[in-house]
Amino acid sequence: MKSHSNICLRTVFLVLIALLCFNTVFAASNTDSNTDTVYFSDYNNNQYIENILYYEDVSQQLAIDDIAAKKFLKGTPGVQNMGVSPSVFWFKLTVHNDSNLDDLVFIINNSLLSSVTFYQETQDASPARFTSTEVSKHTNYATREIKNTLPEFHVNQEIGTTATYYFRIESFTQLLIPIKILSRQNARYNDMNNNLWHGMYFGVMLVVFFYNLFVFISIKDKSYLYYIFYVLAVALVQLNVTGIGFKYIWPNYPGFERNAVFIFPSLTALTSIFFVHNFLNIKLYAPKARIFFVVVILGYLITIFISTINKYVGYELINANALPLALFMLGVAAYIYKKHKYRPAFFFLIAWTTFLSSIIVFVLKDYGIFPYNNLTVYSILLGSGLEVVLLSFALADRINILEAQNRANREKVLLATQETARIISEQNIILEQNVQERTHELQLSNQGLEKALEELKEAQSQLVESEKMASLGQLTAGIAHEINNPINFVTSNVTPLKRDITILQELLEAIEELSNQEISIEEKQQKIAELKQQADYDYLNTEIDYLLKGISEGATRTSDIVKGLRLFSRLDEDDVKLAGLEEGLDSTIAIINHLLNGKISIERNYAGIPPVECFPGKLNQVFLNMMTNAIHAIQERWKDQDLGKLTISTYLRGENVEISIADNGIGMTEETKKKLFEPFFTTKDVGVGTGLGLSIGWNTIKKHNGSIQVNSEAGQGTTFVLTIPISHHPIQNN
Repeated sequence: MKSHSNICLRTVFLVLIALLCFNTVFAASNTDSNTDTVYFSDYNNNQYIENILYYEDVSQQLAIDDIAAKKFLKGTPGVQNMGVSPSVFWFKLTVHNDSNLDDLVFIINNSLLSSVTFYQETQDASPARFTSTEVSKHTNYATREIKNTLPEFHVNQEIGTTATYYFRIESFTQLLIPIKILSRQNARYNDMNNNLWHGMYFGVMLVVFFYNLFVFISIKDKSYLYYIFYVLAVALVQLNVTGIGFKYIWPNYPGFERNAVFIFPSLTALTSIFFVHNFLNIKLYAPKARIFFVVVILGYLITIFISTINKYVGYELINANALPLALFMLGVAAYIYKKHKYRPAFFFLIAWTTFLSSIIVFVLKDYGIFPYNNLTVYSILLGSGLEVVLLSFALADRINILEAQNRANREKVLLATQETARIISEQNIILEQNVQERTHELQLSNQGLEKALEELKEAQSQLVESEKMASLGQLTAGIAHEINNPINFVTSNVTPLKRDITILQELLEAIEELSNQEISIEEKQQKIAELKQQADYDYLNTEIDYLLKGISEGATRTSDIVKGLRLFSRLDEDDVKLAGLEEGLDSTIAIINHLLNGKISIERNYAGIPPVECFPGKLNQVFLNMMTNAIHAIQERWKDQDLGKLTISTYLRGENVEISIADNGIGMTEETKKKLFEPFFTTKDVGVGTGLGLSIGWNTIKKHNGSIQVNSEAGQGTTFVLTIPISHHPIQNN
C-alpha cells in the first residue's frame, strides 16, 4: 500500500503535466516577428503581447524625447519578466489597428508595479510631441483617471492605421509586464472576469474565517485562533497583490500600499509558523524543528527592517525566505506523519501540497514555462483558497481525533477512578485503625504538653516575680537608706528636746510657787529673773527652736521619700493612665540615690514633656532597671573615682516622647548588643543579676507600641533611647 505522502507528490506531478499541456494551447502570438508590430483584431484581443521591445534606463533620468531616439531591444519570447531591478524600464509598442474599432484599451495585468506612465504621440499641432497618463502608488487612489486596480490606458486609433506607444515602468517588486490590447467592451468583460474570480476567492476566505472564528469561540482551541490569523494574513496578501485593498480599504494611504508587499507576506509566514507549530504539535513530535522556525522568524523580522532601507533587497529576501519555509513545513509534516502516523499531518500535506503547486505554477508562468492565461494568473487564488478550505477540514478532523482521545482518556480515568475508589476503601479501614492508635498517642502527648505548658507558665510567672522581687529589693534597700538619715536626725533631737522641756517645766513650777508667796512685786520679778538666769532661759529657747526645726526637716524629708515611693511603686497596676514620665524619672532617681555613693553625678535635661497614656508603674520598673545597669557599668569603669556621670534627658518628637538614659560606663561590644534583650542574658557576675530586666523592659515598651534604640561603644559608655507614643493606647495583654 502506497503512503499518503507519495500520493501527494503524484498529485503535484499530475497538476504540473496538465498545466504544461495548456502551454501548447495558449502560446499563440499576435506579434509579427519580422516587423515588431502588433496587429490588433477582434479575434486575438484577449491575448498577452509577446516579444515586446524594451530599453533599460539605469540612470532613471531619461525623458520621453530622449527615449524615442534610443534603440530598443527585442524581448524574450512570452510575457516580459525583467526581474527585480532599481532601473527604469521603457517598453515600446507599435500597434496596427486591423479591426473595425477605433477605441483601444491597454491593460497591464500587474497591480504591484510602483509607477506606470503611458505615452502616445499627439495627432494635432500641439507643441508637445507626446501626451502622458500616469498610474502611480505614490499618490492616493482617487487621483487615477481610470478606477481600475490594474494599470489601464485608453486610446483612440483610427482603423487601419499604425501608432507607436511607450510605457515607462518602475517597481521594487518583480517587473513582470503582461500587456493586453482590448476593445473597451472586452476590457469591461475582462474587469468583470477579474471581479468574479476575486469575489469568489474573498467570499471563500470570509466564510472560512468566520466559520473557524465561531468554532474557536465555542471550543477555545488555540489551533483555530492561529488559523484564523493565518487566513486573515493570506487574504491581506491577496488584497495587496490584486490591488483591491488599495482601491477599497486603504485608498488614502499610498505609503502603506507600497510597504504592504513586505508586511503582509511576512505576517503570513509568521502566522503560518505559529499555526503549524500548534496544529502539528511540533513541540512533541519534532522538537528540533522549533530551532529552524525561530531562525525564520528572526529572518523575517530582519527582512522587514532591511526593506525600510532598501526595498529591492527586502523584496528579494521575502521571496528567498518563502520557498525554504514552505518546503521545510512540507518536510516536517511528512516526517511527523511517516514516523508518528499523526493524521492531522496527512491533511496538512494535502493542503500544503496544493498551495505549493499553485505557487510553482504561478512562478513558472512568470518565467514563460507555463502560458500566461487565467488558470496560471489565478493559480495562487485557487491554491490558497483550496488550502484554507482543506485546512479547515483538517482542523475539524483534528477535533474528532481530540474528541476520540478525550473519550479514551475519560474511560481510562473512569477505570482509574474505580480502582482508586477500591484502594481508598481498603486503605480507609487501615487508616481508621491507624487514626485510633495515633489519636490515643496524641491524647497522651497532649496531656504531657499541657502539663509542660503549665509548668512553663508557672516558671515564667516565677521569673517575672523574681525580677519584681529584685526590683522590690532595690526599692527596699533604697527606701531604708533614704529614710534612715532623717529618722536618725529626728531621733537624735528628741532627747535634748525632752531635757529642755523638763527644764522649762521645772522653771514654770518654781515661778508658780513664787507667785503664791506674799512678797512685793519687785521682789517677785527679781527672783523670777534669777530663776531664768539659773536655767539659762535664752539659750534654752534658742536650742528648742533649733531642735524643732531639725525634727520638722526630718519629717519633711521622710514625707518626700514616701511621696516618691508612692509614685514609683505601681508595678501591678493594669489600667492605662495619664502620667508624667519626668515625675516617674525623679522618683526612680530618689530610689537609686543611695547607689551613687557620692561618686556618680546625675544630670537632668527635661524638656517638659506632656503626660503620656501608659502603665506608669511598669515604665518606672524599666527606668529602674536601666539606671541600675548604668550605675553598674559606671562603677565597673571608674571604680572609686568620682568621674561617673548619669544623664537623664527627655524630648518631644511630634506625637511621641523620647527618654534618653546615658552613662559613661564600660559600654558594650557588638556581640553584647545583639543579645542584649534576650531573656537570661547578662554580663554581670552570677548572683548579681537575673538577665530578665532588659527583656521585661523590651516587652513593656513594645506593649506601649514604642521602641528602644541602643547606642553603645566599648569603653565609651551606653545610651538607651526609649520612644513612646503620647496618645496611642498601648496593647493590652490577653
